[in-house]
Amino acid sequence: MPLAYHRPDLHCHSRYSDGTLSPADLARQAHAQGVDLWALTDHDTLAGQTEARASTEALGLAWVSGVEVSAGFLGQTIHVVGLGVDVRHPGLEQLLAANRASRIPRAQAMAAGLTAQGIPNAYAGALHYAQDPAQLSRTHFARYLVEIGRCRSVAEVFRRYLTPGKPGYAPHQWASLSACVGQIRAAGGVAVLAHPARYKLPALQVQLLFDTFAEHGGQSIEVVTSAHTPAQVQQYAAVARERGWVASCGSDFHSPQESRCLLGALALLPGRLRPVWDLLGERIH
Repeated sequence: MPLAYHRPDLHCHSRYSDGTLSPADLARQAHAQGVDLWALTDHDTLAGQTEARASTEALGLAWVSGVEVSAGFLGQTIHVVGLGVDVRHPGLEQLLAANRASRIPRAQAMAAGLTAQGIPNAYAGALHYAQDPAQLSRTHFARYLVEIGRCRSVAEVFRRYLTPGKPGYAPHQWASLSACVGQIRAAGGVAVLAHPARYKLPALQVQLLFDTFAEHGGQSIEVVTSAHTPAQVQQYAAVARERGWVASCGSDFHSPQESRCLLGALALLPGRLRPVWDLLGERIH
């Protein structure tokens, strides 16, 4: 019989991507909040996984490996969480390395757009918040603009500067959705379509996204996450039931100051859903 978990959190970020805390600090917060199954899912990197596992072992907290992979689909960025992946799988690491390398020219283009708006030194300012140039993201730029007083919050920066059509936005050519899902599966993981309500696609393209995700081995959808309203939780629970997908949940926590909810402060999965940990089995430690 698969184990039952009552407060899982399978989506969060450390300073290895665009979070502000170390994996060890996140593990301690998760444990203090009563989380009983945890995954660190940094963007396009597995660098924090060794620290995350060691920290959870010391705390007696159940842990599963994770990563959030950036994928391209119909000109949009789609995020796919991989749970239970082999953190040393060469094919997955090659794909993640290519995604990371492509962040640098994008960040340079974003900085150029901000310079044109009278915001100089944005690249250097954003880099102050990142561990590595290959991890630079919009969030790092947003934190810099808050620091210099250009905006009052990260959310305001995104609205004014960093979304499509705004002066600091630059498009990105990620690995394809099929390649991302394929490498997660090749690495022994479960592919989870992350926060589906965030993708601004027409209805027919949403169905194409779901079909493509499933065709290449996607098995799960994030039903409960901080970006979803109660109505959207029910909407994606229905999608999971209709398509026979297992359901996942995660706070998408980045920092105490910026995140919508704390680690573990999530509603329970709705009824009549099979949870993703049913598929993870021995990959949970």
